[in-house]
Amino acid sequence: MTLGPLMLDLEGQELTAEDREVLLHPAVGGVILFARNFHSTEQIAELTSEIHAIRRPPLLVAVDQEGGRVQRFREGFTSLPAVHLLGRQFDLDSEGALAAAETLGWIMAAELRSVGVDLSFAPVLDLDWGISEVIGDRAFHRQPRVVASLARRYIRGMATAGMAATGKHFPGHGAVAADSHRFLPEDRRAYVDITEDLAPFEFLISEGLGAVMAAHVRYTEVDPAPASFSRWWLTTELRGRMGFRGVIFSDDLSMAAAEVVGDMEARARIALDSGCDMILVCNDREAAIAVLEELEGYSEPAGQVRLARMHGRKGRDRRELLASADWNQAREQVRHLTDPPPLELNG
Repeated sequence: MTLGPLMLDLEGQELTAEDREVLLHPAVGGVILFARNFHSTEQIAELTSEIHAIRRPPLLVAVDQEGGRVQRFREGFTSLPAVHLLGRQFDLDSEGALAAAETLGWIMAAELRSVGVDLSFAPVLDLDWGISEVIGDRAFHRQPRVVASLARRYIRGMATAGMAATGKHFPGHGAVAADSHRFLPEDRRAYVDITEDLAPFEFLISEGLGAVMAAHVRYTEVDPAPASFSRWWLTTELRGRMGFRGVIFSDDLSMAAAEVVGDMEARARIALDSGCDMILVCNDREAAIAVLEELEGYSEPAGQVRLARMHGRKGRDRRELLASADWNQAREQVRHLTDPPPLELNG
């Protein structure tokens, strides 16, 4: 059995009989976990182990563990700051910020790998244009070169811990005010004006970025379809001009921004036909089952090969990690990573 193109969620902290039946469907390839699925480090390790044991190759297990506002697992995990803090530090101490970025990427990934999670959907590569509240402090910085530099070191830390990175939200979500969870954002800039947003993706693709997550944003002057449903953005631009060879994830197809494409079955088909390797359907089991029925017999061998590369590499078990000097040193560095003081100019 190969990895299918659908990633879905679970209702609780243990697998139910229905969960097990659904996860055996050949169109399923992964599970995304949320805060509701987490009780303790021991419980989450047992849950990921059970998910991985259901079939071969094992399903991918993912979570959003960026830090700041977006950290699904908290009790027993290091409290991670929003990465915008690194951008602020970079403006005062670039070398210190780069080192901190690598530490943050490493400790985030090492803690997740120690409980069996394959990947966190991180880092955010959107530019902080000061417009998007839903992105906001999840972005490293306004300047593309700073975002690329900090993300490069963050990704290096993740790789050391055994986790591939997912850059999001391609081609850039930072220049629109609307929250795609609730509305369809429309970016009315010409393509030439979006190239700044593309720059961090291009740089990190040249460095071997493992995956990207596409944005539910419509770039009206470029293509009428939102990027996650756009063959131009995903196949012509990302795969073609930019030469990307990693995994393309859709954002959650249950988000309001995706509704313009049609019902859930249509969203799934169009996203896959446009170039996504894996689509996410969250918080709607009925819709996820409808997608499974729609994708009966679906096969994309190249995508399956790409998805297999996203499995986490073997890391330390949790007891070994917590006893290690590098984890304790990294945790202390994160604890002391605070907002830099405001720059005061005396006239």
